[in-house]
Amino acid sequence: MPKPNLSAHPTEVVKPDDFDQFWQEIMAEVDSIPLNATIELDPLRSSEEVEVFEVKYDSLDGLRIAGWYCLPRERDIPLPARVFYPGYISEPTLPKSHAAQGYATFGAAPRGKLRSNGTFNPGYPGLLTHNINDRDHYGYKGFYIDAVRVIDFLLEQPEVDSDRIGIQGSSQGGALTLVVSALRQQVRAASAGAPYLAGVVDAFKLTRTYPYEEINDYLGIQPEHSSAIANTWNYYDCFNFAERIQCPIIVYIGLQDDVCPPETAYPLMEKIGTSNKKLYEYEGHGHDANHHEHDHVVDAFFDDQLKPVRS
Repeated sequence: MPKPNLSAHPTEVVKPDDFDQFWQEIMAEVDSIPLNATIELDPLRSSEEVEVFEVKYDSLDGLRIAGWYCLPRERDIPLPARVFYPGYISEPTLPKSHAAQGYATFGAAPRGKLRSNGTFNPGYPGLLTHNINDRDHYGYKGFYIDAVRVIDFLLEQPEVDSDRIGIQGSSQGGALTLVVSALRQQVRAASAGAPYLAGVVDAFKLTRTYPYEEINDYLGIQPEHSSAIANTWNYYDCFNFAERIQCPIIVYIGLQDDVCPPETAYPLMEKIGTSNKKLYEYEGHGHDANHHEHDHVVDAFFDDQLKPVRS
């Protein structure tokens, strides 16, 4: 029996006429909010090689957002930087090992994650459908912006080379990577694994696995909200951000992924604006996207893109 052609799957995602205006207004609001960042050394989590700092900064809705900031103790300034965005149910990473390799690193903790969940905490499951009928108050609005503000934080740090900032993540972290690359052109390189939130109106029909199953559960109770959900997601889908991405980017997927259907990766790649893009496809792998072997590809990619000092 022949294999299905995953790359031929169409998408039902629609880009609203006012998509750009919608996000332009949000970003104008964001840019008017001072970061008020605090940086506190955490001796317990620091090591002989790496200093670890707990960071807090202001974001949308008056929320205070946390993150881990790691610096090599012996450092040649300015440093290249790498940001690590978390998955849907995973908590923020503490990227000490990459700091030891000569990077300033940041483990992001958007609202709802540990240390950023005092005011907003819809839970998992919960985030995907939080205010999903209201594009202006949808849970992912602030979540996306919290991720964007990490770049703003790094741009304020004197030890960071603002021309050498890279971002990465898998699943939801892959989605945040795509969105932040689109909204902050200061990002110079990006790596997105098994990208979530891409082709959402397609994905929740292609899979019966959580988190997308949250939408099916929701529609099972309130089927009359189907069009409202599709309308909201047209403003948040990674497909509609993708053409803004201009930095070098690599994307990797597992061809047996039953969480983030691989069918959605192909139209995503077509929409990504930069010509410097590459898709890695791993047969026999699911949502892990073969990251155990692919991680060395990611490290080599960032070393190539960020380690050489730009002249």
